[in-house]
Amino acid sequence: MNSTRALPHWRRQAVLHWRMTRPGFLLVTLSACLLGITSAAMCGCGLDLPAALATVLLACMAHAGANVLNDYHDARNGADAANTLGLHPFTGGARLIQQGQVSEIQTGRLAALLLGLLVPAGLLLAARSGGGLMLVGAAGLLIAWAYSAPPFKLMSRGLGELAVAAAWWLVVIGADYVQRHGFMPIPISLGFSLALLVACILLINGVPDARSDASVGKRTLAVRLGARRAAALYAWLALLAHGWLALSVWLLIPPAAALWGLLSLPLSLAAAALFWRHARQPQRLRPAIVLGIAAANLHALAIAAALAVLAAGR
Repeated sequence: MNSTRALPHWRRQAVLHWRMTRPGFLLVTLSACLLGITSAAMCGCGLDLPAALATVLLACMAHAGANVLNDYHDARNGADAANTLGLHPFTGGARLIQQGQVSEIQTGRLAALLLGLLVPAGLLLAARSGGGLMLVGAAGLLIAWAYSAPPFKLMSRGLGELAVAAAWWLVVIGADYVQRHGFMPIPISLGFSLALLVACILLINGVPDARSDASVGKRTLAVRLGARRAAALYAWLALLAHGWLALSVWLLIPPAAALWGLLSLPLSLAAAALFWRHARQPQRLRPAIVLGIAAANLHALAIAAALAVLAAGR
């Protein structure tokens, strides 16, 4: 904190704005984009590098905007102020408002800027890629807003995990669409398994925050289920994600090379075991959270690497 304040004003503001987006979480969005891009390339669509770079930039911008908007609304409803036991940086938001480094107004303005820029940029990319991308982008933008903002406040109604799963499913589908200019079953199938693993991340992250969330009326899934049932659901979702990948290959939807995604199964199982063991000791969940994040990224990157090898061999 002190090193940040020692910087020139413009650099300090840039660093603060970067930190407000919670950049560490953007890696899973990059991984999802790579999965979608390589699923198109594997099918012989080639690689439109400028469009791929635009896809990654806009997807990360949407994720960053949703993160900042979430901090804004959690500051307004008091959840982050009440959260003194969160496992930073994984839970409890960026904490910059609570530390007095930025204001609610600044946070709201940054969220509006990031999400607002997505509209013209997304329209330009859709004009190049096809009208179907407008549907994907509009749905993603709606989820980014409805997750935190009233009147929907999906995170407060136990629907946050479903919304997050849908959002990352759309990232994979949209990244493939930009390259392919059409919808196909392969990215839909591969995106589903990744979406479930991303939902697992949100589910376990909600447990350390459950007490403070409940105190301000946020009925997240972790609050509604309780820690032990949340841990059981986590294990079920992780098994479903990997089971679906294996089944989809058996159904001849993606190629057999996609089975490299099963490399994430040991990480998911280890995370599930630790989650179950420490469900009632949320301060000990940090290793499980790290393993869950690693599992989602490894799942996407392993499949993407395998598909890239297939594409290179064409």
